[in-house]
Amino acid sequence: MLHRKLKSEELNRISTEQFKEAEKSNLIIMLDNVRSVHNIGAVFRTADAYRAKAIYLCGICATPPNAEIHKTALGAELSVDFKYFKSSIDAVNDLKENGYKVIAIEQTENSVSLEKFDIKKDEKYAVILGHEVKGVQQEVVDAADFTIELPQFGTKHSLNVSVTAGIVIWEFAKRMII
Repeated sequence: MLHRKLKSEELNRISTEQFKEAEKSNLIIMLDNVRSVHNIGAVFRTADAYRAKAIYLCGICATPPNAEIHKTALGAELSVDFKYFKSSIDAVNDLKENGYKVIAIEQTENSVSLEKFDIKKDEKYAVILGHEVKGVQQEVVDAADFTIELPQFGTKHSLNVSVTAGIVIWEFAKRMII
C-alpha cells in the first residue's frame, strides 16, 4: 500500500478570513509570562489547528506582530484572536466576568489528571500555561477554579510549555468539538 503525501492544495485548508468566520470552541488559552517567542508561536499554531476562541498573552509574553512568533506560528498569529494583559490576574478576572471556568495547568496538591477532568461540551473554559521555569504564578493558581496536571511516567516531571499546550488543547478539542 502506498502512502503518498498530500500536497498543500489537497488538504482543503480554509483561509484566514474563513477561519475568522468559522465556529470556534469555547476554549481560551492564557499564557502567563511565557518568555519564549517560539513557544508563543507554537501555541498560536495549535490554537489555529483546533479552532480555539483566543489566546490571552500576559506579562512578559511577546505579542504579534513579531517575526520570531511568526517563524513558529506560520501565520496563525493572523488567524487566532489574541488579547494582551499586563497582569495575569486582570486576565483571570476578565475570563471569570465572561463566564469562563479558569483552569491552571500546574502540579498542585489538589490537581486533577487531565484525562479525569470532566470537560462539558457547552461550558466555556480557559486554560493557563505558565513560565518555562517557574510555571503558573502562585497567585494565578490561587485565582483559578481548577488545576489540571498531565500524567507523566519518566524521571522528568515537566514538559515544554508548547508541548503541554498541544496536549491540553487537543484533549479539550476532542471532547468539545469532535
